Order: sequence, then structure tokens, then C-alpha cells
Amino acid sequence: MKTGKVKWFNNAKGYGFIQADDSNEDLFAHYSTIQMDGYRTLKAGQPVQFDTRPSDKGTHAINIRALDVAANSNENEKAVNESNAS
Repeated sequence: MKTGKVKWFNNAKGYGFIQADDSNEDLFAHYSTIQMDGYRTLKAGQPVQFDTRPSDKGTHAINIRALDVAANSNENEKAVNESNAS
């Protein structure tokens, strides 16, 4: 899987673009390819992991997963556990 950052994402339209870490190409990102529970959206600057698929209109990012969601959950859980230990 590749990594990159969300360039922008329009919730109303359900799509945006990702800038891959290994290239200058903008990759199309559609909400239907975001792998998460609940409301599928991305935020500008958010680090993501994804696969790519070529199309006649350019390269599409697929199987998109936000990288900071799990990290933030673990940090929040650690902070709660540390405060409970005091």
C-alpha cells in the first residue's frame, strides 16, 4: 500500500484528491473507497494509506484508510489509563 496526505475533500460532492508521498500526481479519492465505519470522509492534510487503480481519467486511490485515527485512539486510551492510575 502507498501512503500520502489528503489534498482536499468535499463532503457534499463525496470526492477529493490525495497527494501520494512518492509522486507529485494528484489521485482521485471517492467516498465509496474510504474504509471506515460510519460517515466516510477525509480531512485536508490527513495522512492516509491506499492502493491505486488506473482509469481513463487518471489514477484513482482505492481502499483508503486514515492513518491518524488509530493513533489518536491509542493516545487517548493511554492518556485515560494514565490518569486513572494516579
